[in-house]
Amino acid sequence: MSYQQYNPYTPAPDRYNKMIYRRSGRSGLKLPIISLGLWHNFGDITTFGVQQKILRAAFDNGITHFDLANNYGPPAGEAERNFGEHLKRDWRPYRDELVISTKAGFGMWRGPYGDHGSRKYLIASLDQSLRRMNLEYVDIFYHHRPDDETPIEETMGALYDIVKSGKALYAGISNYNPEQTKRAIRCMKEMGMHMLIHQPNYNMFNRSIENGLTDVVAEEGVGIMAFAPLAGGRLTGRYLNGIPEDSRASHDPRFLRASDISEELLKTVRALNAVAERRGQTLAQLALVWTLRDPVVTSALIGASKPEQVVENVKALENMTLTEEELNEIDTILANR
Repeated sequence: MSYQQYNPYTPAPDRYNKMIYRRSGRSGLKLPIISLGLWHNFGDITTFGVQQKILRAAFDNGITHFDLANNYGPPAGEAERNFGEHLKRDWRPYRDELVISTKAGFGMWRGPYGDHGSRKYLIASLDQSLRRMNLEYVDIFYHHRPDDETPIEETMGALYDIVKSGKALYAGISNYNPEQTKRAIRCMKEMGMHMLIHQPNYNMFNRSIENGLTDVVAEEGVGIMAFAPLAGGRLTGRYLNGIPEDSRASHDPRFLRASDISEELLKTVRALNAVAERRGQTLAQLALVWTLRDPVVTSALIGASKPEQVVENVKALENMTLTEEELNEIDTILANR
């Protein structure tokens, strides 16, 4: 990655007027209902200047939460490394206005200590992440996926000690099923610490969290950070009329292939788009409003390859109410997939 010098940054003075903030469960921490994930587009496939524009557009529109993980890139670690450079150029004066998160749980380095949920891995990984990002602490540190081979007491104990050490302010989990979530929350509660948040995949095409997980987190006062609310781009309207040459499905098959854009999918997407158009919204805006319709969802975690996408997504906040008729129509469309 070539790091170039760009113009000094002055945030929009009205940025907090453009966003809605929700408390994460029964905590004191408020998060923007739209957060920015640095998963796909902050490695070496996106120029540093475009990354900078995306981050600035997000903050100018009230998005105060940037979400990373140790293995985000490509290559693994590159998103954190790039963010560390952005921090030095733009974000150091505004650190106390930001919530920055990272995670560990997937494979990061060779050998038996660079993966899963051991105390050794989690603490070593966070130390590496802090160095890459030029940070003294993160606001939220997640265990990125459950590890049934490591005792839950060890994994949650590592998160507890990380928070107690000051290297993270809050602890969270990601990709845990309802029963695993109950055990993790109970274990952390026994240590005297509240689990802040759970980060599952949730969107119109993946409603699995409605089968028990939302009940668990609602009962326990844990927030939800819904990742992939636009289903990897399938709910953005990008593919209504085929596959654009500059789309993810066209040039970046890591997470979405051209073969995934079937005629059956397009039929569903076009029906949902008709609902969005009647509301005066884009399909992406409708998908975000739908994801956020239940207040148990603290925030929807978007990705972006262009700053304009961030601006468009935030405009979803201009019409956050879904009528019973609209909800029933959406359910019917999704049931006929």
